[in-house]
Amino acid sequence: MQLKDAIYDFLTHCEVGKYQSKKTVENYGHYLKRFERFAKAKTDVSRITSDLIREYRLHLHRTPIAGQGVTLDIKTQQYHLIALRAMLKHLQKNDIPTLSAEKIELPKVPERHVEVLAREELEAMFQSIDPTKRNGARDLALLHLLYSTGLRVSELANLNRKDVNLVSREFRVVGKGRKARIVFISDMAVQFLKDYLQTRDDNWTPLLLSNSNRSRVKSLFGEERRLQPQAIERIVRSLASQAGLVKKVTPHTLRHTFATELLKNGADIRSVQEMLGHSSITTTQIYTHLTNRRLKEIHEQFHR
Repeated sequence: MQLKDAIYDFLTHCEVGKYQSKKTVENYGHYLKRFERFAKAKTDVSRITSDLIREYRLHLHRTPIAGQGVTLDIKTQQYHLIALRAMLKHLQKNDIPTLSAEKIELPKVPERHVEVLAREELEAMFQSIDPTKRNGARDLALLHLLYSTGLRVSELANLNRKDVNLVSREFRVVGKGRKARIVFISDMAVQFLKDYLQTRDDNWTPLLLSNSNRSRVKSLFGEERRLQPQAIERIVRSLASQAGLVKKVTPHTLRHTFATELLKNGADIRSVQEMLGHSSITTTQIYTHLTNRRLKEIHEQFHR
C-alpha cells in the first residue's frame, strides 16, 4: 500500500470511524505529511523500517522552525511520532504489512512546566479593563469566563448565547475527544456576562462577537462575527501587557490558574479532572506539584 493512500485512509478513519475532531485530524495530517515528504522514494508502507524511523527521528531533531532560529522542541517531535504510531496501528489492524507500531519509541519529554497567575496578577488584568470603552465589557466578560470555568479557548469561542444558563449558572460543553461535561460559572462572571450582553442590540447566535472591521459582516446568525480562538488569544496577551505582566499569558494560563486555585482550596483531584474535562487523571496530576509546593510553604510557615 502506498504511503500517500495509507495516510488518506487513516485520516478518513479518524474523521469518520473514530469521529475525532477536525483539529485532531488536521494535526495528524500535518505530522504525517512531514513523514511522507521525508520518506521520498520509500513510498510503500511495507518499506517502513526501524532504520528509516531512526533517520526520521534525527531529521525531526534537526528540523528548524522557519524564522525562529531554533529546531522542533522535543514535545513536537513526540507528536509527530505519536501520529505515525497511530497510523501504523491502523494498518496492522487491517492486516497491511508494515513496521510494528511498538517498534517506535517515544522520546522522553521533560516534566511539563505549568504557568499560573498569582491572585494580584489576575486582579491587575481585571482592573486594566475599562468596561465603558469599546470592547471593554466583552473583554471583561471573556476574562472572567475563562478564569471562572477553566474552559479551553476553542470551547469558549464555540459557545452560543443559548448555551449558557445565567440563572442556574451552568452549561454543557463538548470538549476534546467529543467529551461532554458540565461547566459552572461564578456569580461575578455571570454579572459581567449580563453587562456585556446588554450592550448588544442583535440577536445573533455567538456568545462573543468580534468588532474588528474585517468581521463587520451582516448575516442571519452572525457566524462571521464570532470571536475566533486566535482573536481570544490576542486579547488575553494584550490584557496581560496592559496590566504590566512580563510573563507570557494565554487563555490556557487562566485554565491552569483555575485548576490550581481549586486544588489549593481543597478540591479533590478527581473533581478537578471532571471540571477540566480530562480523560485521564494523569493529565490533571500536572497541577499537584504546584499545590504540594504551596503546602510545603504553609508547613514551613506554621510548623515549629
